[in-house]
Amino acid sequence: MTHEQFQSCISACDACALACGHCAGSCLAEEGVADMTRCIELAIDCAAACHFASAAMARGSSEAATICRMCADICDACAAECEKHGAQHCKDCAASCRACAQACRAMAS
Repeated sequence: MTHEQFQSCISACDACALACGHCAGSCLAEEGVADMTRCIELAIDCAAACHFASAAMARGSSEAATICRMCADICDACAAECEKHGAQHCKDCAASCRACAQACRAMAS
């Protein structure tokens, strides 16, 4: 696949990485931060996975599909955790993670 064929998935990964970074930072600023540790951990991991997947697709890696499947799994885990919390940044992160997981699975199939 070419960079152009990956573009929609790259965009979804980039948007998800931003949402996850915002979510982690916002969770760290909350008074009940101790209750948010799993959410923070998954958001950081998800952002890293999204960056990795985006970079792999941008350079046309032969392993892009494998990396995107891994990214989709981490996005699902992050979304499931964020959906447990009522904060808007968690809701936004969960939605972005679900969209990214769908894009990654579509690209990898």
